[in-house]
Order: sequence, then structure tokens, then C-alpha cells
Amino acid sequence: MLKEERQQKILNILNTERKVIAKDLSNRLHVSEDTIRRDLNDLSRQKKLKRVHSGALRIGPPVTSFTYRTNVNNEVKTKIARKTLPLLKEDSVILIDGSTTNLMLVKLLPADFAATIITNSPPIAIELVNFPNIEVINLGGDFYKRSMINLGLQTYKQLQQLRADTYVMGIYNLNISDGISVPTIQEAEIKRQMFDISNEVIGMVTSDKFNTMSNALVGDITDLNYLVSDHLAPAIKQAYQQLNINLID
Repeated sequence: MLKEERQQKILNILNTERKVIAKDLSNRLHVSEDTIRRDLNDLSRQKKLKRVHSGALRIGPPVTSFTYRTNVNNEVKTKIARKTLPLLKEDSVILIDGSTTNLMLVKLLPADFAATIITNSPPIAIELVNFPNIEVINLGGDFYKRSMINLGLQTYKQLQQLRADTYVMGIYNLNISDGISVPTIQEAEIKRQMFDISNEVIGMVTSDKFNTMSNALVGDITDLNYLVSDHLAPAIKQAYQQLNINLID
């Protein structure tokens, strides 16, 4: 088998199974583990997969601007948001960070919903103007344009002075071995602080982000109380159901 053909087979397996193990690929493709490791390293340099210790993960959806993402997969985001709505309690303090799925959730709140909502997302804060019974705490900080969120020391210090009943977390990437991750260290730091001040955490994530990884780690998947997604492949669903979280798909 030619190198190019073998590497394409690796990518095909990865796209189907979302994770590959070097030893398993060695047996399936009838080549040495050293050959597989070289292939994985080569494909990683080409940015076609994410290399991890024992094998490789799929690269998640590309990191794009918030404005672009507001027009992508809206039907799926709406379904996820509707599944999440019953988990939100009125007259509680809810922390919602920035993501287009989180923005969809806010748009779907009942018009008379009563709560205090903390957010570092200006688009979410603006959307909440339409809800007379919601008090809004808008976290300041350095405006990160690509994701339209506030980050940095000011955001971190404000969070230290607050406590939330529920944290609704937008997720970039996650996998069982490495946990939840995001593209930048600043985002990871703020999300970790949001974890720390919240009694429970709800993660909302589209299925294409499962078994993917970014460079900055946030925390373990088991830090989540609920994980809400769209329809998952049976193998992925089974693996995540074994964790001590409530999986809703």
C-alpha cells in the first residue's frame, strides 16, 4: 500500500470513528506502529488531524468569527437550546458565556422568564434587553472580537465577586481523555473561573465537536452536570453515558 493511500485510509477511519489508536491502526493496516506514528505525525503537520499520545483525534470545526457562526447549523442549535430550556430555573442566578448556541438559548427564553443572568457576551446582554423580568450583569474586560466576548483580568476579578446557581457553557471541543478545551488560554482561564463559582454546569455542544481537541484545556468532562447535544452516533453516546453526567441528546 502506498503511503498516500494508507494516510487516506487513516483519515477515512478517523472521520468515521472520530478517534484512532496507533496500535489498532497498525493491526488494521498491517504495518508497524512506527510507520503509523510517522503517518500520524505527517498528517498532523498537514493539520489534517490532532495528534495525541496514543493516536490522533479529528480536528474540530474551524475557528471562525461569531458573526459567521450565527448563520451556521441554526436548526441544530435551536434543537439543543430547546432541550436545555427545562434545566433553567426561574428566580435563580444563571451564568451564560459566549457562543452562538448560547445566544440561541437566550432568544428562546419565555418572554416572562424571571432570573438574574451574568454574561461576558455583549450580544447576549443586548438580546436580554427584551426580557423585562431578567436582571443582567454584564461582565467587562478586553473585547475579544472573533468570539464577541469579554476576557482578561477585569472579567476574572468580577467573577471572583459573584456566585451562580447554574453555568451554561458553550463548548468548542471535547473528548473523554483530555476533557473540554478551547482555542486560547484567556478563554480557558475565564471558563475555569466560571466553573469555580457555579453550583452546577450545563454544557451545550453540537455533535461535530465530540472527540476533538483545542490547545487550551478547561476541565474534565465529569465537571459537567449536564451535557446537551443533538443526535449522537451510538458508539459516542455509549462512551459518554458511562461518565457521571446527564447526557441529553
